[in-house]
Formats: sequence, structure tokens, C-alpha cells
Amino acid sequence: MNTAKLDNRPVIALLAGATLLIAISATSSAATAVEDDGTRVTLSKHYLGDGRENAVAIKESRDEYGELSVTGTRNGKTRSAANAKTSSGQSMSPNTDFWFYLVDVELYADDDRDGFYTGVDLLFDVDTYYSVADIYAVAYLSFEGGPWEEYAVTEDFSIFGSSGTDDYVIVTDLVSGYPTGDYDILIEIFDADTNDFLAVTGPEDTSELGFLPLEDMDRDAPFGGDTRVTVNHGGGGAFGWPTLLLLVFCAGFAVRRQAMRLPAPL
Repeated sequence: MNTAKLDNRPVIALLAGATLLIAISATSSAATAVEDDGTRVTLSKHYLGDGRENAVAIKESRDEYGELSVTGTRNGKTRSAANAKTSSGQSMSPNTDFWFYLVDVELYADDDRDGFYTGVDLLFDVDTYYSVADIYAVAYLSFEGGPWEEYAVTEDFSIFGSSGTDDYVIVTDLVSGYPTGDYDILIEIFDADTNDFLAVTGPEDTSELGFLPLEDMDRDAPFGGDTRVTVNHGGGGAFGWPTLLLLVFCAGFAVRRQAMRLPAPL
């Protein structure tokens, strides 16, 4: 009696490939979920000197902060969160011996041309009644009127009375964690030796610091595309469950066709 033997090797290979695709898809989705955790990342360059053209670069930094607060109220002045040098018991009343003489903001980098920028060029000039003083500054962003969130801290630097050549510039790229919308900026300055709060300026003091259209670089995709990898909550990843089910169905269909073509036993 002759017996035909069914060759299942192609089918087994197809099913193994489908299983591998499922594993790769699940791994990719898990990795994406870790990346998209809401962490705020900024890249900043710091300059000190006479305006933007003559300023000297003194620091480059990559800073990471917690997830941006998008709800809640904000106070007129705050305290540095991640890089706080001040103690909780110190007064937050302004020192009248210090004030902001000039604040200027320039926005840059809008690859998708939607009117929202990923770069903030912040210049400020602080004056004092003293001949010289050492200070540092903390800069904050507020999303759509929400709480103030720190995004940059300066080095300690010296100011000289009412000199116009001791301004400070922070040029910041918003890498991730900043949704598209309107932002306000707040700047606080502190004594570099005692950490005492000295002065603050924000959108209530100058329109330069209010209603700034911003978004992070992950959301600024040219040609209207989205460069971010997002999690597929259906669990299928890039291939999707419909494609995988189709592969399994085709494998079963191939088995049936092959079985139907077998010669009848003698």
C-alpha cells in the first residue's frame, strides 16, 4: 500500500515567521512605551556678554525634568524645583536693589511651518544699585496658563551696576515633553552667595514673556509628518493583528489545498 506523506515544512516556516513578527511587534511596543514617558528634555547653550552678537559661550547643558504639569494654578513667583539652591524658609519678597532692565525673546526652528517653534532664545539684563554683584537665574515655562515648570538654570555670573554689557542669554532647544500650545516664561534671580531671592519678571511685567507658540522637536515634523514612534494600543505594532491573522489563515488554507491534492491510498 502506498502512503503519501504531507510536507508541512513550508507551513511550519510560515507559522514560525508569524510568531516571530508577533514577538518583534510586542517588543517594539514595549520599548516605545518606555520612550514616551512624558519626561521633559532640553538642550541649552549659555552666553554671557554684550548682546547676542558679542556674547561668549560659557556653558552647554542637557537637562531632564519630570512630566509637564498641564493643569492647576500658578503663583506669580515660584522656586527652582530640580536645581533649587534656596531653602524653604527664605523670603520670596523682591529686593529693591535689583531689577530687570531688559528682557528679550526670539523663537526659532519651525520645520513643519505650523507657527509653533522648538527653540527659545532668551536674553535678560539685570541691574543693581551695587557696583558689582554675583547672581544666578532660573527660567520657567508655563503651558496654557498652568503651573510654572523649570527648564533652565544659569551659571553664577557677575553684574555691574547699570552696565549694558553684562546681559545673559540662554538658547534652548525643547527636545521632548512639551506639547504644542502657548507658553509663558518667568525668570527669577538669586544671590549667588546667600541664595536669597532678588527679583522676578514674567508675562505680567512684559509682553515679551507671554503667549509664545512652542512645541518640542518630537512634534515638529517637516512636511506634515509625525517623526515620533507611537504605541499601537491594539497590540499589533507596525504589522497589526489583521495582517498576522491573515498569515495564519493563509497557512491553514495551504494545508487544506495540499491535503486535497494527495493521491488516494491504494
